[in-house]
Amino acid sequence: MKAKELREMSTEQLQATLRETVDLLFRLRIQQQTERLANPREMGNKRRLIARIRTILRERDVIPA
Repeated sequence: MKAKELREMSTEQLQATLRETVDLLFRLRIQQQTERLANPREMGNKRRLIARIRTILRERDVIPA
């Protein structure tokens, strides 16, 4: 997801997406340890998505609209 798409989401949607993505990253880490990942870049992509979501949530918390 691009930052523009994330900014269009509500705070609740962002928090739900963050929880899902963190859970998915955890499962990918377990899969990496136990077996081979089909797409190793997927872990990096999920980490970047988490960072984007956290950045947007932080912007909303600090900068009142």
